[in-house]
Amino acid sequence: MKSVRAPGRSDDVVASLRKVVDGDVDDSERRQAEYSTDASNYRVPPRVVVAPRDSDDALAALDVARRLGVPVTARGAGTSVAGNAIGTGMVLDFSRHMDRIIALDADARTAVVQPGVVMSSLQAAAAPHGLRFGPDPSTQNRATLGGMIGNNACGPHAVAYGRTADNIVSLDVVDGTGRRFHAGAGTLEPVAGLDALVRANLATIRTALGRFGRQVSGYSLEHLLPENGRDLAKMLVGTEGTLVTVLQATVNLVPAPAAPVVVALGYPDMPTAADAVPALLAHRPLAIEGMDARLVEVVRRHRGAGAVPQLPAGGGWLLVEVGAEAGERVDDVLARARALAADAGTDAVRVVPAGTEATALWRIRADGAGLGGRTPSGAPAWPGWEDAAVPPERLGDYLRDFTALMADRGVDGLLYGHFGDGCVHVRLDLPLETPAGIGPSRAFLEAAADLVASYGGSLSGEHGDGRARSELLTRMYGPEVIGLFGKVKALFDPENALNPGIVVDPRPLDADLRRPFARPASPRQGFAFAEDGGNFTTAVHRCTGVGKCRADNTAAGGFMCPSYQATRDEKDVTRGRARVLQELTSGSLVTAWDSPTVLESLDLCLSCKACSTDCPTGTDMARYKAEVLHRAYAGKIRPRNHYILGQLPRWSSLVTKVPAIARLVNTVLRVRPIARAVLTAGGMDPRRQMVTFAQERFSAWFREQGRATMPDGAAPAVARPASSSPPQPVVLWADTFSDTMDTAGARATARVLQEAGYTVIVPEESACCGLTWISTGQLDGAKKRLTHLLSVLAPYAAGGIPVVGVEPSCTAVLRSDMVDLLPDDPRAPTLAAGTYTLAELLTAPAPLGPGPRWTPPSLAGVEVVAQPHCHHHSVMGWEADAALLARAGASVTRLAGCCGLAGNFGMEAGHYDTSVAVAENALLPALSNAGPDTVYLADGFSCRTQADQLVGRPGVHLAELLARGNYGSTAAK
Repeated sequence: MKSVRAPGRSDDVVASLRKVVDGDVDDSERRQAEYSTDASNYRVPPRVVVAPRDSDDALAALDVARRLGVPVTARGAGTSVAGNAIGTGMVLDFSRHMDRIIALDADARTAVVQPGVVMSSLQAAAAPHGLRFGPDPSTQNRATLGGMIGNNACGPHAVAYGRTADNIVSLDVVDGTGRRFHAGAGTLEPVAGLDALVRANLATIRTALGRFGRQVSGYSLEHLLPENGRDLAKMLVGTEGTLVTVLQATVNLVPAPAAPVVVALGYPDMPTAADAVPALLAHRPLAIEGMDARLVEVVRRHRGAGAVPQLPAGGGWLLVEVGAEAGERVDDVLARARALAADAGTDAVRVVPAGTEATALWRIRADGAGLGGRTPSGAPAWPGWEDAAVPPERLGDYLRDFTALMADRGVDGLLYGHFGDGCVHVRLDLPLETPAGIGPSRAFLEAAADLVASYGGSLSGEHGDGRARSELLTRMYGPEVIGLFGKVKALFDPENALNPGIVVDPRPLDADLRRPFARPASPRQGFAFAEDGGNFTTAVHRCTGVGKCRADNTAAGGFMCPSYQATRDEKDVTRGRARVLQELTSGSLVTAWDSPTVLESLDLCLSCKACSTDCPTGTDMARYKAEVLHRAYAGKIRPRNHYILGQLPRWSSLVTKVPAIARLVNTVLRVRPIARAVLTAGGMDPRRQMVTFAQERFSAWFREQGRATMPDGAAPAVARPASSSPPQPVVLWADTFSDTMDTAGARATARVLQEAGYTVIVPEESACCGLTWISTGQLDGAKKRLTHLLSVLAPYAAGGIPVVGVEPSCTAVLRSDMVDLLPDDPRAPTLAAGTYTLAELLTAPAPLGPGPRWTPPSLAGVEVVAQPHCHHHSVMGWEADAALLARAGASVTRLAGCCGLAGNFGMEAGHYDTSVAVAENALLPALSNAGPDTVYLADGFSCRTQADQLVGRPGVHLAELLARGNYGSTAAK
């Protein structure tokens, strides 16, 4: 195969592109870093990234690339785990602008789509017509149709609906010569010489290719056979961008099944479960998915035991979906489901009708794509051998041999997959963290390839060969087939310009690896990163690129990634930021902690911490950002807002020390020109309003309400319970925001705790958690404040007295960041374990909770729009709050996604527009649609401030709602 000719100079390429492309043309080192890898093990920085606005843009960019000899890689969401969405030359990102559904014909059951259309968007458009696209990979809420076409994606329902190739009608494509043509069925004429090549190799194609459904490695030339309709479009599916670039696709849609039933079947282990598959296929299921008990346990640990529905006994399970066929009713489907279960070879059976429980079961399986990125022991697990497939009737024996191979080589991974198609997913803890592990990793992959070939299987069952497996194709195919692939490539792309190094003339599978050559970060400075061996490099490589942060996660109650939801730019998504930080550890594109590239990448991160929970790999970009800022500004002058907003508790404490000063400052700052001047001088956006300082601190109010004070005067103020039950002490910790700015939540919390029978203790000495220091990377200052806080609060926790926080973000610091900032202080985990939100305490079982001595006031008939604080969602979870409100009888609309203010973020200069755009995702529409008496419930000071400043809608803390007892209107309060 001919190599790409010597390319032109980089500046010539970029200048030429900018002359003819209306879309985005970006060759910055930041953009190169963001696109240097996909969801694979590989790192190949591109020369330039182009996001075409339309087909004309794409054609113009391809023309420049051909003329100047620049290789081209087409890219959708960048979720490829095989390394087939990265390249050295020009990356064409179709996901940014070319994401339109051009037409949907419900009668013909077809849709015409651009390559950047996200799979779930097509499903949403087809659903009102009772239709859907058949294949549905677990990444469908971010995977694009172009990427699915490139890899021949399948998903669980390929058992019923086939692969992507089986659902393609035609393609509008351009090949490596610049030839644009319509690929469909019936003729191979668009590509000169292809028909003759097929006729000369009929025997080879018929015997070596298309032997079973998931044989997708290499080129699927069987679609070009006369008996298969000479379907050029179907053959081009799965060619991984090596033959053509897709500009548009016409796809088939299928009727969506009505009320599908899930049959959960338990078996002693995964191979035994696989043995049952052939008998189950005879019942025409929609899907047969396998999952290991260890995967389910990981899901329980990651999302909580309550997130996993009851499964029948077993060490491995099959989830089988049965849908209604023509003319069937729900009872008929249930009857077929029971008949299937009778042939399953197990008595461990649960039949689950369509509904929330069935959805939750499927979510366990869907989460495997990300949660499989770590072994049960917490070790990183890598792709590379994550989708091998064998004929379903041989799956059980293959799994026995494969698990034996893993055990023999000391390799671990979580098994799951599309067992109905014989496809097994697994990520393996190959020793890829140092160069020394490359050899053993290669040896394992070669042995695995030989094993799957011995079973008549395919190296890839749906993800493509890419950089991970193309070199191994010679272990699966003989020289005749390999030579035939090369001849096909030469017809479409004689200059080898389209995704070179993939399938034909492949790069070595151990070339271009990302992780082994990343350097360990310098010794600990800020966070300990205890869960990552104390290594910042290991921490940022948690991001494997699965791209869940690119999806709209709000429908499932998720919060990440708010800035990406506003901008739709890879720069502003968790994955893009992680890639830049990974480059920082490799030291090639990005070399300095304070480089403009790094700071620009992190600029629009709201530090919401949602990724720490919503991301299945546990990537915590808020923590990484704080660490980077800490190192970047060590010993240097910081931005102005770091001193103002980053140390706001210091200033609010000074202002409120004397009530007269607080009144004066509030009065002065209500003068708008003065406020704008102060905001501008402090590095804040002048469109914002200044905060209001409390003229009476909560702590002062608490002492002045006739509360008894211990005799020595240095002990805490104590409020006796309102009930006659034996007193149970609880510490009410009023953070700086609750003590010196908005005190209503703290006051109400004190009242509710007293009504619940607690003796409320408010420490005499104030204690700040250092939240604003953390968010601006002033970690030394944060540690000082947390050390002091431990001296104030830890003795109570050590004595078994619960500590209740008011502000969710500050409570989250005690539960999360404090332990990693002060890993050597034994008081930190004690306080973390003894700190609660109000709802957690009130819903806890006795004796910690109030038990039967307290019931919440009736909120029947009360409409509530609830904005959980991001840190509340990600660290503590909002389930206790939801349960408490349900018990009180409130009707709650629970928002997902950030409010957009996010502490100091929305106040800072340059962030206002993004802050508002984030609020417009969920918060502002919900408040606009709410009635005048609807309560806006927001425990977070930022969440209340955002709604008040943008739409004049005040919010209330949960404690305020509960403290009112006889409920009255709160909308205008």
